Amino acid sequence: MVNIGVDYYPEHWDESLWEKDAELMKTAGVKTVRIAEFAWCRIEPRENEFDFGWLDKAVKIFAERDIDVVLCTPTNCPPLWLYEKYPDSLQWTRDSKPIATGIRGHRCYNSPSLRRLSERVIVKLAEHYKDEPAVIAWQIDNELDAVHCCCPTCTEKFRNFVMSKYGSLPEVNSAYGNVVWSGEYSSETQIIPPLGSYELAWYNPAYMLDWFRFCKESVNDFVRFQADLIRSVIPDAKITTNTWLCDKTPDFHEMFKPLDFVSYDNYPQTKLPDDPEELYSHAFHLDLMRGIKRKNFWIMEQLSGVQGCWMPMLTTPKPGMIKGYSMQAIAHGADKVIHFRWRSAAKGAEMFWHGLIDQSNKPSRRFGEFTELCAEVRRLEIPENAVVNNKVAILYSSEQESALQIQPQTNGFHYYNQLKSFHDGLTALGIGCDIISEKADFSGYRVVIAPTLFITDENVSKRLHRFTEKGGVCVITNRSGVKDDNNGCIMSPLPTVYSDMTGCKVAEFDAVGRDSVKIKMGGSDYRVSQWCDILELCGAESLAEYAERFYAGLPCVTRNSFGEGICYYAGTIGERKFYKDLMKQVLSTAGIEYVDDLPQNVEITVRETNEEKFTFIFNNNGEQIGVEYCGENFILMPFECRVLKSRKG
Repeated sequence: MVNIGVDYYPEHWDESLWEKDAELMKTAGVKTVRIAEFAWCRIEPRENEFDFGWLDKAVKIFAERDIDVVLCTPTNCPPLWLYEKYPDSLQWTRDSKPIATGIRGHRCYNSPSLRRLSERVIVKLAEHYKDEPAVIAWQIDNELDAVHCCCPTCTEKFRNFVMSKYGSLPEVNSAYGNVVWSGEYSSETQIIPPLGSYELAWYNPAYMLDWFRFCKESVNDFVRFQADLIRSVIPDAKITTNTWLCDKTPDFHEMFKPLDFVSYDNYPQTKLPDDPEELYSHAFHLDLMRGIKRKNFWIMEQLSGVQGCWMPMLTTPKPGMIKGYSMQAIAHGADKVIHFRWRSAAKGAEMFWHGLIDQSNKPSRRFGEFTELCAEVRRLEIPENAVVNNKVAILYSSEQESALQIQPQTNGFHYYNQLKSFHDGLTALGIGCDIISEKADFSGYRVVIAPTLFITDENVSKRLHRFTEKGGVCVITNRSGVKDDNNGCIMSPLPTVYSDMTGCKVAEFDAVGRDSVKIKMGGSDYRVSQWCDILELCGAESLAEYAERFYAGLPCVTRNSFGEGICYYAGTIGERKFYKDLMKQVLSTAGIEYVDDLPQNVEITVRETNEEKFTFIFNNNGEQIGVEYCGENFILMPFECRVLKSRKG
């Protein structure tokens, strides 16, 4: 069954607290704890001297209370003795200097010393707990990102990565277009990471995309390395790692391939934005996580209190948020929601990243809400095989995100925001969607939305063509078909390889940035910004036209018949109402029913088995709101999630 857990750090607390905490966890309804992701200095206090006694006691205390354990490999924070003795384990910055120790995540994934010492501690840990039934899963490291390490080892590996890919320097020079700015390589030693303090956009974009690819492959290999070690000792181990949307985002789809399930660290906003156009719902993040492996996932860290560490403290979670945001995660496919953290730390940099029990050492309002959550989840009895089934997919690509980080297109233009806008338009109509890889199977979907296909993958293009030709409804957007696989511009009218599908071409574009332009669609006015494709119709019909500037009256949104299907092209970026109304047309074309009068920021999500259906109706607003759904009228309090449970058939 779906259940609730907490993150716990026994090494931070006197042993006299452990049993009291575990007993209170049991009373509250906690079913799972995650431990040890930062505990290497206690597991191996000196090189090759291991101490599992304290960890054994903690695991035993939880096991005696039927609380399952997620055990973590501690490689995010190697002990200081390791860095002192093996300095090659440290990452190097773009200034060609080792980073200073003192925080966390210093390690270089490719360091031979780190690999050797990580192997030893991971194998020791796995061997010690291989027969412990309380340990139900393993987490690799913590919040792995695609760090841009420029150490000598990474430099050599990057050089080998490039030469292995292209085979010779002339091929590299040709692929990168290195003749520009006289940047042609004459020796392999000239292939180095992007050193210095220049903005990324100053570097050759083809070279930079390969650098991003290399950094992502480095973290992928580190994950495979650890997973293989654990399985060499425990062949049937359930293994994951926890991720988040960070600045140097890994390639989620590749990183999680060798792992059994996805885990996410979920911290929704505690202060709702004043701007009604700002998209704050974490429904997008949750659907992205479920879409990585296209199956249910875990939350390994869930919002529990005031956040503050590297930034000033944020506002406290309002009444209803602890419970509501956890239920939102469950609604979108989370089978375990593990809250960070049980106790707020009394020492260290994260002491003001608050948990369920603050330094007062007394259960708080938030703790009371947490116990209500545990009781609610226990009452609902949602089976882990209750899944989310959707007919609409949004395509996500790590390649597109990287390319747009390297060369931002205009002020305010962000890859995620395009995806979020379409997701929000669907959510506003009570429609769930999957956020899946460009390389995933499209069969089973009626609608595929493909925002900003900036880097062109021929295989993706062919599959989108086939999907549409066979009767699917496809949506293509601005800045698609711009680049080839080497991050060089395609010399053809945009959207290049998608022009036949869209039935239109981009005659000109205007990168308007944060300025806005009025358009008209279906008799209504909308404001658009950031990007304006001025379209020439080549068989498509116009659905929306610009209402001002020199391109007033010219198309910006089109609809085209292609084979047995339909392709929409959205050449601009609009306000929330624009996406909601555009999605109405798309869904109607696909024959998908939607909820037309759903209040703003109210979300409907369905999980189901062959026998049961769980409909989650979540009020993601700071005030109570009335909802009418399926003939029933009810009031939802702020952040309340009502679950309608029914039998199928």
